[in-house]
Formats: sequence, C-alpha cells, structure tokens
Amino acid sequence: MTFVEAKARHADLVEQIRQHDYLYYVEAAPVVSDRAYDELYQELLKIEAAFPELATADSPSQRVGGQPIKEFKPVRHLAPMLSLDNTYSQEEVREFVSRAQRFLPGQTLDWSVEPKVDGVAVSLRYEEGQFIVGATRGDGTTGDDITTNLRTIRSIPVKLRKRIDGQKPPQTMEVRGEVYLTTTGFAKLNAERKAAGEELFANPRNAAAGSLKQLDPRIVAKRPLDLVLYGLGAVEGGTRPQTHEETLRWLKQLGFKTPERTWHCRSVEELIRAIDELDRVRRSFPYQTDGAVIKLNSLPLREKAGYTAKAPRWAIAYKYAPEQAETRVKNILVQVGRTGALTPVADLDPVFLAGSTITRATLHNEEELRRKDIRVGDSVIIEKAGDVIPAVVKVLLEKRTGHECIFPFPKSCPECGGSVARASVADAAETGAVVRCLNPLCPAQVRGRIEHWCSRGAMDIEGAGEVLVRQLVDRKLVRDVADLYKLQLDQIAGLERMGAKSAQNFLNGTEASKQREVWRLIFGLGILHVGAGVAKTLSNHFAALDDLMRATADDLNRIEDIGGVIAQSVAQWFAQEQNRELIERLRTAGLNFMSTRSERPNGPLPLAGRTFVLTGTLPTLKREEATAKIEALGGKVASSVSKKTDFVVAGDEAGSKLAKARNLGIKIVDEPELLRMLAS
Repeated sequence: MTFVEAKARHADLVEQIRQHDYLYYVEAAPVVSDRAYDELYQELLKIEAAFPELATADSPSQRVGGQPIKEFKPVRHLAPMLSLDNTYSQEEVREFVSRAQRFLPGQTLDWSVEPKVDGVAVSLRYEEGQFIVGATRGDGTTGDDITTNLRTIRSIPVKLRKRIDGQKPPQTMEVRGEVYLTTTGFAKLNAERKAAGEELFANPRNAAAGSLKQLDPRIVAKRPLDLVLYGLGAVEGGTRPQTHEETLRWLKQLGFKTPERTWHCRSVEELIRAIDELDRVRRSFPYQTDGAVIKLNSLPLREKAGYTAKAPRWAIAYKYAPEQAETRVKNILVQVGRTGALTPVADLDPVFLAGSTITRATLHNEEELRRKDIRVGDSVIIEKAGDVIPAVVKVLLEKRTGHECIFPFPKSCPECGGSVARASVADAAETGAVVRCLNPLCPAQVRGRIEHWCSRGAMDIEGAGEVLVRQLVDRKLVRDVADLYKLQLDQIAGLERMGAKSAQNFLNGTEASKQREVWRLIFGLGILHVGAGVAKTLSNHFAALDDLMRATADDLNRIEDIGGVIAQSVAQWFAQEQNRELIERLRTAGLNFMSTRSERPNGPLPLAGRTFVLTGTLPTLKREEATAKIEALGGKVASSVSKKTDFVVAGDEAGSKLAKARNLGIKIVDEPELLRMLAS
C-alpha cells in the first residue's frame, strides 16, 4: 500500500470509527457488531504502524491514553464556571422564580428543568471544530488541564460533526458538562478493586473524581467514564443559540451527549410538577442524580439577570432528600465474623431502593439495635448510607400493632453454640459495644480467618474464595491457616468449582505465599486491631517474627504509632498457647519469618527521622519494595501527606497527594532520585 492509498484508507477508517463511536456512546444505537468495529480499529492501527505520520492527535487510536504526565497544568476558562445555589425546599423554588421576575420586570419567563448529574464538572474547548483542551472547574476561573484524560472518554468528540444545516461550528467554543461513572460501571470497578485488595470508592462521584486526577491516562482509559453536556461557556466566531432548548439541540447536532430528559416549563406550577416527575424517573438513568437544575430558558435574559458573587441569578439546583424506602423487618439474624464479632442484620421484605432490590440491612451491634428499638415485625425506613450500604434509619412507631417482638440478642454463638462475652472497655473504645464468640474454633471464625489470610491484601493466594474456603472447613480439611500448607491435589480437585487446573493454581498460590514479606503474615493472622499499616510498623521494628512474639505490651507501646489498645491485643494474641502452636506449624511449613529490618546496615541509619509518602506506580519498584528499602535505612513511610512529610516519591499514577505536596512545598522525588538517595 502506497502512502497515498494509506492516507485515503486511513481517512475513511477514521470517519467510520467516529460515526460508530457516536452511534454507540452518544446515541446508544450501534449498527455494527463489536467484532466488526474491532476489525476496523485494528486495520487503523496497522496503517498507523506502517505510516506513523498518520497517527495525528485527533485519530481514534489516541483515545487509549498517552504517556503519563508529570503534573496538571493550570488552564484559564474563557468564561467563568460558576457553581449554583442549592435548595431543598419547593417553597424556595417559588421564591427564586419571584426573585428572577423582579430582576426582569415585564418579561415573560420560561424555564428548563434537567437532571443534576452527580459527577465532576468540566469544560471542553474546541477550535475550528477540534478538541483542544479540557479542564476541571477549579476555582471557577482557572482549572486543571485534564485534556489527556478526557480524550479517553469515547462520548467526547475529538472532532465535531457538522450541524444538520451544514454550518460549521464556531471558531472557538467552550462547552460545559459533567463527567460521571455509570451505575453498572461503578459496581464493576469496585468489584475489581475489592478483588485486588484495594480501598473501595464510596460512590460513583468519588470514583469519577479519582479517575480524572490520575496522571496516567492509560489508567483513566480503563475506567467506564462518560460525559453529559448541559451548556456553553464562551463562543467566538459564530452565532450561538438564543435559548437553552436550542443550545441542547445544537450540542446534540455537533455530536455531544445531552441530558437524558428535559422539561420546558412556563410557570412555577409546571416547574414543581417537573421536579416531582424527574424524581420519579431519574432512577432509570444510567448515572446517579442528586437533584434537578432549573435554568432560565432565554440566554439574553440570563445576561440581564446577571450574577451574584458566586452564582448566576437565573439558575438554581433543587436537591432531593436522600432516597429512602419503607419496608418491614421480617426477622433479625446474627452474623459471626472472623474476630468472633456478632453483628445483627435485618431480614427485610424486599424493597426497591436506589437502583437495587434490598433484602438485608445492617444493624451494626446490639447497642444500636436497642437504641433505635428495632423489633421483628416493625415497619422501618431504610436508606443506602453513602448510596452503598443499606441501613435502618428509623422505626415507624405509629405503625406498631402490638405484635412486634423484641429481639433477644443471643447469649451464645448462633454459629457454634459457644460462649459469648461483651468487649472489654478498652476494646469497646475502639470498636463499639461488640459481643464476641469466645470459641476460636467456631466455623464462622475459622472461615473468616482463612479468607482473610488468603486475601489479596494479606498472603494473596489465588483461588481461595468463599466457596472453596467453606468446603475446606465443612469437610474438616482445614481448621486453621497452617492446614492450607498440607493440602494435596486430590483433596481439592473434586470439590465444587475446582477442576484439576484450578486446584493446582490454588496449591501453587499457597506455595508462593511462603515467601511473602513477614508483614503480610502478621496482617494475615487477623489479630484484633492489626491492619496492614500496623503490621508494617511491627515488621519494621522487629528483625524477625520471633522478636515480636517475645515483646511485652509495654515494649510494643513504646513503638511509634502503636497505642495501648493495639499493644495489649498483640501481646495477648501471642501469649495464647494455641496461637503459638499455630506459629510453629507455619514455621514447619516453611513460611518467611524474617523482616527486611534484618538486612539493615550496622551503625547510624541514614534516613532515621525522615518521613516519606509514596504515590503512584514506580517504574521498577513495587510499593512494598520501595517501602522496605526506605524502612531498612531508618526512614518512615506514611500513608498521607502532611507538614511532617520530608519527601513525596511520585510515580506514574500520582494524584491528589502530589498536588498537596506541591502546595505544602514538600520535596518531590522520582524513582531514580530515590534510588540515588538510598545508595548514598
């Protein structure tokens, strides 16, 4: 293929792929199969590999994300991005309309109502129809340049379509919208993070914001982000629409995704009805909404109405109350966790809430159960705490009939029948009014401890999920984590969902876990109050697990970041005979008991008193390796940036920690500089 032929075919492929992207990501109406689309895309990549000069910035191939950037540069908006005033009262909506009428006497006002997408506000700038720069809202005047991240969102056109009337877009234009994570995409992302042992995002908005803060657009490209456009900023070199309704139609013609539903209202009564109707239908949208945005339809009248110091006088956001639902408590169950904690859970009549059917809600502990006086048979109000975890908000006392039953909190473990006891005063200070099963061989605790040991954040043993662990415990193949290292292939291969290959992968994972860092072992033991951070601190302080076992509570309490409650818990755990026997069996199995501290040089430690924070992915070092090297020379690795931080080590995916370090004037180093520091 000659260059001329390649160029012509490349242009044809680009146009086809752009059209298919528009139909799939904007119109949700694809006309080709995924396979056919992939064939077009692969052909495009082959042409660009043969003729690299054709891989221009507006090529569809560039959406997968370029190289990581060092930092987000500031970009000034051509027109300010102001935030909206909020209200939770329909009466205040009426007052807002009256106030707007006073600013515009004698004018007939009409309004637009649209969903308030719970996402991250952004501004996109186009010049001659080409996407040039995208930015966050920032302070309303200047935001962060996140162009490379926004390019990965396929519903954002890199090149604008011609309008239906054949006219070209304005020479320069800013469009404003909201980046969001779809509800299904958010669930999938959190499932992946849970499997990887990473902290879960609290809600889709946090996930979207965290994604846009990534310095590596390749990471962003893997997130199911989308964008909906709701308005314009500056427009130069062309005519702009005169109403909001026309603006949304115009944006749609240019290739943008616009709000799912809008309402055109000519009176305050119509506005109130539109707000109520939106509340009824918004749960069918693919994204989360938290309110309704009311805007004056006429753009010239908006300019006459003007602005306050922080918000336009012609728009307001009506926020809906947190979504709640009424249901009935059919029963109260008690679950037993790996530490023996007994947690009451309400078994509910199924009720649809915030996009899913809810049948269970946490009641936290016995104290909370009694404080709210929740009884079996009660009618209750539930809501999703942070739009994630269902919880009982209150009991509808007026609906009680007298047939409701006070739940007798168990006096023995519901799983094994063993004795239970309320937590000590010191323990309660940490975890609340907890009742625990005292039987360490309780099947629920055994299952929980083994699942925790095998988790990605601890010993990272492949294939050790809930189904396998339950079978291993029920068939008495394992009674503690040391038994995992005695299992044979023929014992596992016949279990449910475990073929020969899966069984071998599991055994390979157990073998590989023998060489894990000792802090993972300490964390995996499931000692009360010992999380991954505490385990690392203990591993850093003691050269070997045996030294930690010999330490008294007073010894432990003298370690920085180890308080009295943790010290007592660790000392008590190692003092118990069955736990010491478990350690010996793990030693016999060949697990690593030595800390990286044992590799430290003699004499003064060069990094003593220095605090480091790691952020992002380093080119060659895993985070655990970098931490071990710093701690081996006396340095401390903290999880958050503060004025006490001496160095921030920034990798490819650095985000908000890097920005905070710059604001505080903390020295920022990359991996090569860190390695030079360690070597010297």
